[in-house]
Amino acid sequence: MVFGQVVVGPPGSGKTTYCNGMSQFLTLIGRKVAIVNLDPANDSLPYECAVNIEDLVKLSDVMIEHSLGPNGGLVYCMDYLEKNIDWLEEKLKPLLKDHYLLFDFPGQVELFFLHSNAKNVIMRLIKKLSLRLTAVHLVDAHLCSDPGKYISALLLSLSTMLHLELPHINVLSKIDLIESYGKLAFNLDFYTDVQDLSYLQHSLDKDPHSAKYRKLTKELCEVVEHYSLVNFTTLDIQDKESVGNLVKLIDKTNGYIFAGIDASAVEFSKIAIGAPDWDYYRVAAVQEKYMKDDENSNDD
Repeated sequence: MVFGQVVVGPPGSGKTTYCNGMSQFLTLIGRKVAIVNLDPANDSLPYECAVNIEDLVKLSDVMIEHSLGPNGGLVYCMDYLEKNIDWLEEKLKPLLKDHYLLFDFPGQVELFFLHSNAKNVIMRLIKKLSLRLTAVHLVDAHLCSDPGKYISALLLSLSTMLHLELPHINVLSKIDLIESYGKLAFNLDFYTDVQDLSYLQHSLDKDPHSAKYRKLTKELCEVVEHYSLVNFTTLDIQDKESVGNLVKLIDKTNGYIFAGIDASAVEFSKIAIGAPDWDYYRVAAVQEKYMKDDENSNDD
């Protein structure tokens, strides 16, 4: 089994920085990491990618050739990638033996709750290559400082979760900068746990520009609360403990913590419902031994 992350989120949420920092952290704890850049608009990469969509299609070329803007160009690129999925599969096959995969996707949010191309690409890879992927949806933490923007982030997160149909973790990124945008109206737990949203409506009523949309806001909040799916974890990508806590959570959702463990269903259940206190240095050593034992058995 091959494990990895599908990194999505709106522009400016820190996806590329996340992939760079997460790759460094995972390497430190003993995993071989391969970053797959599927953002044709990202031409300034801080990391070395194992697969780059620009080898297949470039956004700048698409915009010139088809007279498209950036948004239309990105939709075209994802459609082109879907039609040439064999190219991506062949690029990934050499990495499947021993790499953990990070997929860096474009920041155009329509791709993940409106169009089906990106989802079709992900599902094809999961089925063809037996991948175990978790969607990591990044949202800039500064949106919490504005009730209207926070509700928009909730709706985007919910729509993305329902559309992608993957194990999913919503992340408030850049949490170390959250107070630089002003004092929060409520404590941080209110925003991460998505508690009673009626309190946000009271804050919006104080704003004359938002008050006229009171009924609409109330209905949108009720939609989010009705599904009761959205919550957030926080991340400071420069803090090892913060990154480590997120990795533990991701590993529970995609099943990485079960890899190489020979146990009964009862033992698996205990691990699944237990606190995410996995010893990653120990796991890295155990999995390395498991992979070597597996290779030796294949040779025999």
